[in-house]
Amino acid sequence: MAAIGVIDYGMGNLHSLGKALERVSGAGRVVISYDPEELLKCDRLVLPGVGGVRECMKELQRLELNQLVVEAARSKPMLGICLGMQVMLEWSDENGGVPALGLFPGRVQRFPDPPEDAATRLKVPHMGWNRVRQERAHPIWTGVPDEAWFYFVHSYHAAPTQPEHVLGSAEYGYRFAAAIARDNIVAFQFHPEKSQNLGMMLLANFTHWSP
Repeated sequence: MAAIGVIDYGMGNLHSLGKALERVSGAGRVVISYDPEELLKCDRLVLPGVGGVRECMKELQRLELNQLVVEAARSKPMLGICLGMQVMLEWSDENGGVPALGLFPGRVQRFPDPPEDAATRLKVPHMGWNRVRQERAHPIWTGVPDEAWFYFVHSYHAAPTQPEHVLGSAEYGYRFAAAIARDNIVAFQFHPEKSQNLGMMLLANFTHWSP
């Protein structure tokens, strides 16, 4: 039986994500674990998370899950969500600078605070529903209309250096990468498990994706 492994490194509410994956996985099973050996047996992996890159990398390294992610990213379908997307880049500007996993060239940067005299003050963190523009075709978008609404909660965002890696974008003061992809990896800045029917469709597409 096919299995989806959710990487548990202690950062994030995995209950809602696990339940969402169970709903869309059909005959597959969902394994939430911090055991590298158990996760490597899964057919595809999900790297979720909320919080900051520094603490994320610290916990991944402590549990030896950073090596698991890099190794699995060479062959297994992999999905990053929110912090799980950010940590896939090379570097985060948080806390004076933090090296990350390096699966995508680029860095993670903070939304700037607007000037005091700005006509419209956009709050940081960026929190709530926002449209996502599909920048290129990909099986993960199957059945999902362009400019669909998804739910975001973040103060930092990914800035990939390779434009071809940007799968979707959103606008918050300026346009930023809301989804990235290459080879067998896809990642979202937003939370599909909190994005109602279209978010569930994205998760379902991931469970059937054969890169």
